[in-house]
Amino acid sequence: MAKYPPLSNCRKVSKESIKMRKVYISLLLSALTYGTPTFAQAEKVVKRNYAELANYDESKVPAYQLPDVLLCQDGSRVTNVKEWEQKRRPEILNLFTTYMFGKVPEAPQLNYTLQAIKSNALGGKATRKEITIYLTEEKEKGPHIDLQIYLPNQVEGKVPVFLGISFLPNYTVYDDPDLFVPETYAKPNGTTGKAPARGSMNRSWQLDQILAHGYGLATFCYNDVTPDYDDNFQRGILPYYYRKGQNYPDPDQWGAIAAWAWGMSRAMDYLEEDPQVDADKVAVIGHSRLGKAAVWAGASDPRFALVLSGNSGCCGVALSRRCYGETVEAINVRFPHWFCGNYKQFNNREEYMPFDQHELVALIAPRPIYIASASEDNWSDQKGEFLGGKGAEPVYALYGKKGIGTDEWPPIDTPYIDGTIAYHNRKGPHAILPYDWEMFLKFADKYFKDDSQ
Repeated sequence: MAKYPPLSNCRKVSKESIKMRKVYISLLLSALTYGTPTFAQAEKVVKRNYAELANYDESKVPAYQLPDVLLCQDGSRVTNVKEWEQKRRPEILNLFTTYMFGKVPEAPQLNYTLQAIKSNALGGKATRKEITIYLTEEKEKGPHIDLQIYLPNQVEGKVPVFLGISFLPNYTVYDDPDLFVPETYAKPNGTTGKAPARGSMNRSWQLDQILAHGYGLATFCYNDVTPDYDDNFQRGILPYYYRKGQNYPDPDQWGAIAAWAWGMSRAMDYLEEDPQVDADKVAVIGHSRLGKAAVWAGASDPRFALVLSGNSGCCGVALSRRCYGETVEAINVRFPHWFCGNYKQFNNREEYMPFDQHELVALIAPRPIYIASASEDNWSDQKGEFLGGKGAEPVYALYGKKGIGTDEWPPIDTPYIDGTIAYHNRKGPHAILPYDWEMFLKFADKYFKDDSQ
């Protein structure tokens, strides 16, 4: 296991940070006698102003050196694809699993029920399927995914599909009059509120354009897998995989991001069984925190043929060592449930991480990835997202694949999509908008329609 310098060797931090770390260290010491500490509780001891943990001044970006993506832990250097795939890639994957995302359980046997199918949905343009995927061996007793799929009727043969994880229920994807909208729904934060309107997320999903391009769209709500709030990991999928007597994840076991990504892989299990879906051409997509989940799904599950990162930012594709916009500490303080307990040790200590996010992108090689930034989204560190893609280029080069195609951060609304790593910084806010989908579809056409790629 890698060794890390003591906290006293880190750069100067606030009194509040030092106080919080002292509490954290005491919990670690207590763990030697009393068992695994509750990391989420440790972060709550000191009240923090989440926004104040961000940096929006490029001049305050610390000097940093990225880990060499091709340098193995034994000091040897990767020179070919075989060495990458058999030696260095497993090392990096293990580091991200152990120190950031956490280990996930083995996939249960695929159990699903086709709840409904309509072959003339949306005025005859599409076939709509509604599938329940059970996430435990207990089937109905445990959590399940409600997967909704639209497939274009004008396409003959198997259809490539975008698999998206959504913040809201499936009926928000499109104003489909056949879909039932309840009066209330269970929010990811554990409360109940008025249900969002049918089709209220249509702008983010662009189903008409996806179908017109000859692609399908499969979606499910992330709340199906685990809630998006700190409940000490007592709800959602995680408790169903605790050992006997366990009531909290081990420091190297999954948090919510890994659970959502694991759920995407369970949806992929079904897509491989659907005779109308081309399972060799499934693109995985997510936005913001779900962009982080989608990138990890693509990195850890090679069945996904293409990865689309929408504003995934810090802990997604943006370099953590830049400490610009949202930071590792900011995420771990506000969202202690997102990552595994081991990740807390890098709060304000990014320079001691045994990896950075360019290596997460590299895990996807040689498969294509599109990284989308937004000009008003400084929180996600647009330049850091670009550099995360750039840092993965040496691995893509091993496969003879081109990278982004420029060494300079591109101007706004100037997409670079000729390489296997694509990038744009679109004008506007933190969101996935029609412009993003226009670029995503062009990029997908290269790999799903052009056999020369």
